[in-house]
Amino acid sequence: MIRRVALLFVALAAVSVLLAPDTAPEANAWGFYGHKRINRMACYTLPPEMFPFFKRHIDFISDHAVDPDRRRYAVPDEAPRHYIDIDHYAHGDVDPFEVVPRKWTDAVAKYTEDTLKAYGIVPWHIQVMYSRLISAFQRGDVDRILRNAADLGHYVGDAHVPLHTTENYNGQMTNQHGIHAFWESRIPELSAEGYDHLVGRASYIERPLDAAWAAVHDSHLLVDSVLGIEKRLNETFPEDRKFNFEDRGRTGQRLYSREFTMAYEDAMMGMVEQRMNASIITLGGFWYSAWVNAGQPDLDRIEQKEVSDSLKAVIAAEEELWQQRQQGYGRDHE
Repeated sequence: MIRRVALLFVALAAVSVLLAPDTAPEANAWGFYGHKRINRMACYTLPPEMFPFFKRHIDFISDHAVDPDRRRYAVPDEAPRHYIDIDHYAHGDVDPFEVVPRKWTDAVAKYTEDTLKAYGIVPWHIQVMYSRLISAFQRGDVDRILRNAADLGHYVGDAHVPLHTTENYNGQMTNQHGIHAFWESRIPELSAEGYDHLVGRASYIERPLDAAWAAVHDSHLLVDSVLGIEKRLNETFPEDRKFNFEDRGRTGQRLYSREFTMAYEDAMMGMVEQRMNASIITLGGFWYSAWVNAGQPDLDRIEQKEVSDSLKAVIAAEEELWQQRQQGYGRDHE
């Protein structure tokens, strides 16, 4: 058994070489359902020069939108890539967005890399994944394009979740434990089939790092509403109608009731749908911009093949480690 796990880690190390950028660069948002939907719908924002390639691989791009969350069970450094506790840097009336440098090197010089990783690095990691996708397009490497496009979608989606921008990420500081999965997983699970995700055509992003920070900023502006609305609703909603039990696989789970979930979503006036749609159009913009900056390669001339067996093996290894481990690295908010 030990030898088997060791071999899985070797496989994961191999993919870091396979998918690493040419020069090395210096926790679950949206739930599995939401992440897959964001990646899938982002494909429909792409121009005709890109859409056939992404449509051909839409199932892979959708299904593997959740790989970074699974990777948290295998890679210790994965967790901080999913969030940034921007309010950690706020003191008194200081606006943290004014004091945290946008550029990674400047932020490291001011706070140290260890501090930044302790409180999350999602906007900087979006830039890293964006650069990797440009390189993948330039190479015409199907494995790299699909893997990096899917992963980039995950981190862009994370940046659009309000609770991924605060130290009170699961309501643990305000006696609202569990609100994280409630907001990002339970609501989309019950409502997303009724959302309108036709958000238009992707636009070129001039400054990708600024776009990543803008997503974080807009998300953080909603943190007080996410927490405050739930708290007020919780105080007035009958306790016996707040939860119910549903069969999940072989077990029953205590979940927020459909009635309470709908009341919360209505009180937020479509916030979840709006953040999902912002994720979709922003992700499409990142994919499109990476393709443009790669020289607009003819994607129809890329070899018509599925992902390689080696990449499939790495993905299988990640999934097996995810199934074996009881808890991922980093903080838990399920």
